[in-house]
Amino acid sequence: MIRHYSARDFDWVLLGITMAITVLGLLEIYSATRNTPWQEAYVRQIVWIGLGLILLWVFSSIDYNILIHHAPAFYAIAVALLLVIMFFGQVIGGARRWLPLPGGTTLQVSEFVKVVLVLLMARFFSDLHPERVSGKNLLKIAGLFAVPMFLVARQPDLSTALSFSPILFMGVFVAGLRWKYVLVLVLAGALILPLAWQFLVAPYQKERVITFMDPERDPQGSGYQPIQSKIAIGAGGIWGAGFERGSQTQLRFLPTPHTDFIFSAYAEETGFVGVTLVLALYFAMLIKIAGNAQTSADSAGMYICMGVGALVLFHLLVNVGMVIGRMPVTGLPLPLMSYGGSNLLATFMLLGLVNNVRLRRFTN
Repeated sequence: MIRHYSARDFDWVLLGITMAITVLGLLEIYSATRNTPWQEAYVRQIVWIGLGLILLWVFSSIDYNILIHHAPAFYAIAVALLLVIMFFGQVIGGARRWLPLPGGTTLQVSEFVKVVLVLLMARFFSDLHPERVSGKNLLKIAGLFAVPMFLVARQPDLSTALSFSPILFMGVFVAGLRWKYVLVLVLAGALILPLAWQFLVAPYQKERVITFMDPERDPQGSGYQPIQSKIAIGAGGIWGAGFERGSQTQLRFLPTPHTDFIFSAYAEETGFVGVTLVLALYFAMLIKIAGNAQTSADSAGMYICMGVGALVLFHLLVNVGMVIGRMPVTGLPLPLMSYGGSNLLATFMLLGLVNNVRLRRFTN
């Protein structure tokens, strides 16, 4: 069911923050890809932004309670698509993660699984309210999350698989997890970690972790990207080198400056001032998301907002931590800034859900 609300009900501040970050990313994509084989990337990004705004409107308009009601069906479809990709997905760079579409376009289904898991988490925990989370319920929701996490990790895409976990942890935290279950989770993680390292982590992923500990051990190989990233960020200084003037970026010392390492390119060209600005925008976005959670008309809306906030924060911390050498290199993009359609569309959908909650704060 689609209802129409007045313009004042819309979260224009959240939309303004979203578009400010998106435009900064678009400008950096243009700068970072100038005179490269990817120099038309910004045009495709504009198209994705347009589609994203449409999806934001759609996910703002359909009552989120209807979406939550159909969360089990969405979950079944998501798992089925992940199984299809496991056997028939398009292979790029040695990974089978993409669903081919007409016209040579591909979609990374795992990005949209995040939207489904936010809805599933909100349905699961809102149905338990006000009951505290029990061990049985915890195992049930953990099992539901484990299925897509395992399928995505096998693509292999361990970083995206791990990005599902903040959604679950936030739901468990807000619902009220007893300390004995926290201890069980910690012990289970300690037991599973060696098995995951042995059977789920690909050789190149192991190399990234080892390189994170000592990037100088292979400065021309696996350590090259994190070393160049830190050089680019340091070169930005206070005010930055200027638009299209970053030497590390423009002279191609920094690999993939428009995707996973766009923050490095942005920091080189805008400096400490630009970095402070964009981090402040992300912080303001998280504050707005949390504010919408507080004013939600029901617990389901609160869980949606908190799940989205946890996911955005996780991406931000991991991506920025990666480019400054405080975390291993992963494939997690910077939300709204990194080039790529799937993550951008999924992020707009998630922010549409947050706005959806705000629109209905007085009606549900």
